[in-house]
Amino acid sequence: MELVAAAKLRRAQARIEAMRPYAERMQELMVGVARASSSVQRLPLLQRRDVRTAAILPLTGDRGLAGAFNAQILREAFGLERSLREGGVEPRWLVSGKKGASTLSFRRYEVAQAWTGFSDSPHYADAQAIAHRIAELYTEQEVDRVVVIYNHFESALTQRVVSQEVLPVPENLLEEQADDDRAQALLGDFIYEPEPEQILERLLPVYVETELYRALLESAASEQGARMTAMRNASKNAGELIDQLTLQMNRARQAEITQEILEVVAGADALTA
Repeated sequence: MELVAAAKLRRAQARIEAMRPYAERMQELMVGVARASSSVQRLPLLQRRDVRTAAILPLTGDRGLAGAFNAQILREAFGLERSLREGGVEPRWLVSGKKGASTLSFRRYEVAQAWTGFSDSPHYADAQAIAHRIAELYTEQEVDRVVVIYNHFESALTQRVVSQEVLPVPENLLEEQADDDRAQALLGDFIYEPEPEQILERLLPVYVETELYRALLESAASEQGARMTAMRNASKNAGELIDQLTLQMNRARQAEITQEILEVVAGADALTA
């Protein structure tokens, strides 16, 4: 399992590296279009309102044997739930992954929707399905905030739990300054066809899909890294346990042999006496 996880981890890392330039370009494009518009706040996915209901979406795995990978995501999700309730906000649960779905079901939480079967190798269509659902909940005002909780991949040994608010689209995303040459070019004097508001209206759902896809890829790589580490530790612990038990067995066998020799010698002495 360690070798299989290592092979899957390499593929997951390659997918993340291929995804990052696209995500960065998407953000740059949104910044440029938003700066050309004066009425972007009217768009549904940008509207901020008083938070009465918040959706919590943990991205867990479909399988176990990955150390604390699933447990630390759910621990963060339950901590967020407690803080929301203390603030008078009603949490609503969505979940990705069989482990998260089974845990929430066991604790008798009501889950609005669960997605399973793709944690090892997520596709863009999987992110689209999740993005469409949370966008629908947000635009219909069933929830006022959507938070995604996942493991951010840093290395095979390190995965960091991240809580990211995906809806409403963060205001600082459109207000941030662009420093590189490509982003500065997007802030130039352009004539947009159609209008910038219409372009941004089409870009925002794609941005949400992109962010969810990136989170799914990060989670998949983190899961394989955690599983590889867990299996390596399991092999090491099993080896140490085998050595320890072998030593105990040899000592017990030696003690039994010594006891038999002593009994034979004692019997021989009794006969000669």
